[in-house]
Amino acid sequence: MDELHESDYEAYEQDIKLLVDTLRQCFNAEKARYNIVGHQNALFIEIEGLDALSPEEISEVAEPVLDELDMDFDEVSLLPLKN
Repeated sequence: MDELHESDYEAYEQDIKLLVDTLRQCFNAEKARYNIVGHQNALFIEIEGLDALSPEEISEVAEPVLDELDMDFDEVSLLPLKN
């Protein structure tokens, strides 16, 4: 297995930030943040305003973006942003 370098981690983090920002823009939200749970290999993305949408509306907007996702998460969850 190839050794990972600092630049690999930086690129990985940049990819996640780009994904979160893209989804934030898709939902016309002001704020979004993410959390990675490594032992579950899960990415949780909180986006402002999702609590006002139905699961169907969220899927309709997010699915095209997530379908293009080239990251190896077992789970990606979208949640309403809580302060």
